[in-house]
Amino acid sequence: MIQVKNLTKQYGDTLAVDNISFDIEDGKIYGFLGPNGAGKSTTMNMITGCLCATSGSVLINGKDIVEEPIEAKKHIGYLPEIPPLYPDMTPYEYLSFVAEAKGLDAEQTYRKVNEVMALTAITDVADRLIGNLSKGYCQRVGIAQALLGDPNIVILDEPTVGLDPKQIIEIRDLIRTLGKTKTVILSSHILAEISAVCDHIMILANGRLVANDTPDALEQSMNTSSKLCFRVKCEMQDGIRILEAIDGIEEYTVEYLPSDGCTEFTLDTEEGDELQEKLFFAFADAKYPILHMASERMTLEDIFLKLTTPQFEEEPFEEYLLEEKAEEIEEEDNEQ
Repeated sequence: MIQVKNLTKQYGDTLAVDNISFDIEDGKIYGFLGPNGAGKSTTMNMITGCLCATSGSVLINGKDIVEEPIEAKKHIGYLPEIPPLYPDMTPYEYLSFVAEAKGLDAEQTYRKVNEVMALTAITDVADRLIGNLSKGYCQRVGIAQALLGDPNIVILDEPTVGLDPKQIIEIRDLIRTLGKTKTVILSSHILAEISAVCDHIMILANGRLVANDTPDALEQSMNTSSKLCFRVKCEMQDGIRILEAIDGIEEYTVEYLPSDGCTEFTLDTEEGDELQEKLFFAFADAKYPILHMASERMTLEDIFLKLTTPQFEEEPFEEYLLEEKAEEIEEEDNEQ
C-alpha cells in the first residue's frame, strides 16, 4: 500500500506537482497518464525517494519515504525513464552488481539474477555488452534490475518509450505478468499504453490530479449523456418537422447532404433505446428511411483530452465529474 498525502514539488516559481493525494492498493496495475510535463516523472521520483518533496508525505507500507528511507525502499523496485545502465557491462555483470548493492549474498545473487533474466527474457543476451543491445533489450535489463530484491511494488517510468511496435507488445505482456504477483505503477503520455494494461488510471495535468478511477468508472462518470447521430433520406425541412413532433426532443444539430439527398441529425439524449424506437417509427410512418443510426459516447481518449485542456486544469476532478454534460456539449456545439 502506498499513501500519498498533499504531495507538492516546486522549483522556484514553477509548481511541478500541486498538492496531490491518492492511495495505491496492493495487487493492481496503476497508470499515470498525462501530457509531457504533467508531473508524472516528478511524482514517481518523490514516491521512490529519489527526489525530496517541497511538502507532503509518502508512506510505503506504513514507512515514511523520508523518515525511514531504507525500510520504505525495500518494498520498491524502480525503473526511471532513462534506465541506469552501464554500457561496458554485460546484463549478468550489471544485475549481479545491483543485487550486491541491494544486500543479497552470493547464493541469493546467483539465483535471483538468473530468475529475473528468465522472467524478462534476456538470458540469451546475458553475456553481451549492454552498449551493444537494442533499446528493447536495454529496457528489459532495466526492468530486471527493478525486480531484484523481490519488491512487492514495481514502478516503471515510461517503460516503452522509444521501442518499436513488437517490443512495445512484449513489454506490455511482461507488465501484465508482473501484475499477477506485484503492484505495478507505470507512467505514460500514450493513452493506448495505459488502457491496454492498467486496472486503475490517474490522469495528471499541470501537476494536478484531474482523474483517479478505473477505466470503466471514468467512462461511466463522464458519460452522463450521449449523442445520437442518424441519417435520414429526406429533405431537411421534412426531417425537422418530424423530429420536432417527437416528445423529448429539445437540442439538436442538423446538416443537409445534397449529394446523397439525406439529412443528418445529431442530438443529445439520455433516453437510449426508447428514443431510437420513437425516431424509427416516426420516420417510417412518413416513408423516410433511416439509413444510419448510432450512439456516440466519450471514449477514454475524449476524456483524456477534455481533462487535460486548460479549462479543466483549474479545478479538481471531483468537481468536474459533477458538472452537467449536456451543458458542456451545448457549449462545444455553439463554439463550432
